[in-house]
Amino acid sequence: MFVLDTLIHRLKRGCETMSYPQGPAPALPDRHGGALRVDAAKCADGCSACVPVCPTQAITRAPGQPVALDLGRCVFCAACVEACPPGAIVQTGDYRMAVRRREDLMLGPSGQEELRLAEALDGKLRRLFGRSLRLRQVSAGGCSACEADTNVLGTIGWDLGRFGIQFVASPRHADGLLITGPVTQNMELALSKAWAAVPEPKIVIAVGACAIAGGPFVGHAAVRNGAAAVVPVDLYIPGCPPHPLTILDGLLRLLGKLEEKRERVPGGAG
Repeated sequence: MFVLDTLIHRLKRGCETMSYPQGPAPALPDRHGGALRVDAAKCADGCSACVPVCPTQAITRAPGQPVALDLGRCVFCAACVEACPPGAIVQTGDYRMAVRRREDLMLGPSGQEELRLAEALDGKLRRLFGRSLRLRQVSAGGCSACEADTNVLGTIGWDLGRFGIQFVASPRHADGLLITGPVTQNMELALSKAWAAVPEPKIVIAVGACAIAGGPFVGHAAVRNGAAAVVPVDLYIPGCPPHPLTILDGLLRLLGKLEEKRERVPGGAG
């Protein structure tokens, strides 16, 4: 009788997996501000109020120039948004932030004015990985926040497996690595060995501010300031931690599973 009740209950609940990307993306929670954007026209002369409040030195300002923002270092604390008198730094509320090159996360005078979203792998790699991508997740000294949001993708609501993407226990069974954490000295050798064990061709995905640039530990002697110091990175997904939707969007872009590979981000960061 218990089994029958359970089956009836499941039938009443129906399908709980979200329709994205065919349907609309789920709304981000209010506390998640999404990607940041710098409006150079509003950047007041001589004002550097946002620079000292950034905990990871993601914001810099050269004399006579608007502020420059490194979304790879950014932990999205929004302290700069609150500290900026003219409102030159704003939260766009957009979840799309994954890029292929580290320099594409640099916004402002030292980089581009708009976020260049990730393009798909080349045709050969898309044919290899497009229908079946196996990833070995390596926590290289992470705090478990990025790891938790990555694990969420395996739940029934997100169902990462429907896109042919799965996490595996051994790098020898993987097509690439998904790395979180700043790569501590104690994890450097383990990460190198995991990378060497993945058969060619292979890819690397850096998830979170720590894996991209060291996060709050940037510059500390005990970390390597991100995965790129040890292995070549093919996809950068910023955040602290990135929302599961940001991670999923990046993975789908890498595999060419989104119809528009160069979408424009609302608010001008696209």
